[in-house]
Amino acid sequence: MNDTKVLWATSEMLSGLLLKKGITTWDESVKYIAKLPYGRNTNRIDLSLVISEGKGTCSSKHAFLKALVDENKIPKVKLILGIYKMTQENTPGIGNHITKSGFSYIPEAHCYLEVKGARKDYTGPTSSIRKIENDILKEIEIAPSQVSDWKVNFHKQYIEDWRISEGISAGFDEIWEVREQCILSLSNSY
Repeated sequence: MNDTKVLWATSEMLSGLLLKKGITTWDESVKYIAKLPYGRNTNRIDLSLVISEGKGTCSSKHAFLKALVDENKIPKVKLILGIYKMTQENTPGIGNHITKSGFSYIPEAHCYLEVKGARKDYTGPTSSIRKIENDILKEIEIAPSQVSDWKVNFHKQYIEDWRISEGISAGFDEIWEVREQCILSLSNSY
């Protein structure tokens, strides 16, 4: 997007939150969002918390940005849920939980945007989709409202299906716990 000239609509909620911070363009918005610390918000449904709590995950940050462009009727931006093979190599900061568990990887859900056909990751200032793109197992377009319960349920079902199809003897709860340890380590590394 050539977006140094795009002014956010002042009457809309998410646009207004950015305007109060002096952020008026797409480029300014993605830089601001990417610089926010990584962390879960107190309510997955309320995207405004990305700004008021000053943090977000890949899901909340990208859902916020997608809702922002939707507010402003900007086309050709999609919110993507990708499932990828999470490893220490492609997701630095997760610690050695996967290795210690004996898994070669765990399917992880990661949200990002597709802007005019190109994948974009604004999770952090140095985030790059290139780190995981060769390990993507599945991609689907979702709505910002789906980053709450729907995304979690989809991810859990994907892991359960993977566990069964791969003949993994560990139970779902054990796999999910290793994944949660990885996310906690990741949160602490940002």
